[in-house]
Amino acid sequence: MERSRKKNPQRNYPRTLRVNALLQEVLAEALERLSDHDERLLMTTITGVSCDPDLRHALVFFSSLDEEKSDALEEHRRALQSKIATQVHLKRVPALKFMVDPAIVAGNRVEEALKRVHDLTGEEPDS
Repeated sequence: MERSRKKNPQRNYPRTLRVNALLQEVLAEALERLSDHDERLLMTTITGVSCDPDLRHALVFFSSLDEEKSDALEEHRRALQSKIATQVHLKRVPALKFMVDPAIVAGNRVEEALKRVHDLTGEEPDS
């Protein structure tokens, strides 16, 4: 009797969740310090980290719609990986890839849609 197993590469293990939270904290601190030297990083927030279970790659989500911030994060990628290496004891330091948080993008689209409806109806929004 054969069992059919569904392969789910995005399976979250408790260790992976803890590593994600730790990486988010370290990256947020490092980003705050880097923003003192690079004004493009001001008002950028790390909203989440999704690390592979093998710790080779980590997708870092941030809140910004400005392409300049994405470029700045990519320029500082090696420095951020270095901060992870010095502050977190892991088997390997994941290669970071930065991506605008899709929840922020979706929220902005909803907000714009509500503004358009408001402009069409001419009603005051409920506060």
